[in-house]
Amino acid sequence: MSDLILVDQHGAVRWLTLNRPEKLNALSHDMVGELSAALTAAEKDESTKVVVLSGSGRAFCAGFDLTEEAGEGIEGADTWHDILRRDIDVTMQLWSLSKPTVAAVHGWCLAGGCDLAMACDMVIASSDARFGEPEIRYGSGPATMLMPFVLGEKKTNELLFTGDSLSAAEAERIGLVNHVVDDHDLRSAIDALCAKITPTPAGTLRYTKLALTRAYEAMGLRTAVSANHDLSAILNSLDSPEQQAFDERVRTQGLRSALAWRDARYAPPPAPSDLDRSPEP
Repeated sequence: MSDLILVDQHGAVRWLTLNRPEKLNALSHDMVGELSAALTAAEKDESTKVVVLSGSGRAFCAGFDLTEEAGEGIEGADTWHDILRRDIDVTMQLWSLSKPTVAAVHGWCLAGGCDLAMACDMVIASSDARFGEPEIRYGSGPATMLMPFVLGEKKTNELLFTGDSLSAAEAERIGLVNHVVDDHDLRSAIDALCAKITPTPAGTLRYTKLALTRAYEAMGLRTAVSANHDLSAILNSLDSPEQQAFDERVRTQGLRSALAWRDARYAPPPAPSDLDRSPEP
């Protein structure tokens, strides 16, 4: 295993840190594979009672590596189905871990990164964190349809149709985040939360987690994830003009330029001035 995923053990708490800071921890194929291996190791380690997922550098995770995907020239729903399976599997592996999981979020938490945070049992965020699923803005969608089970119908609809992002405070208000703390207090807040969990016997934690997992599965979570997998493969294979334009900009001008082009299409209209307003009747 390389250093794409850092593993640190602190007593009964294992920290897994996404470590690609120069790319805002965007999830490459290799990184996804290493995260899966790290989760498997954490699952097997009897001394670990809680798993914390964090990100190095300026962000938690900016999502899957769009530069890598744009350069591959992926075509066809079947190919997309195979690629998405890898991405979905690691998120669901995190979600179904038999031990409590906590996301320590700072900076950007977008797309596949937001999926990872939602797959954790609890989320503690610093005040500078921003959450979102912007995939629709370049002709895609969330790989793992977890948001309806976290936020409910109306707010999920708004976020997935607009691609808007949320501040940490708003994410806490609507239930995406458990607690928001000052940036410099994130680590101590995570430590304090874990200290309330680790005294509980491992077996009690494991069966409580299993009961929660089965409750959400009874509500249809895995069925929704599976259906979304099939539909996302079709969606990504549509190859709309917007998708083509975005991928071409990624290849020729870089991801930053492509993202600026993407978001400029969704810029809010300027607020009308007093002179623009119609006279009151």
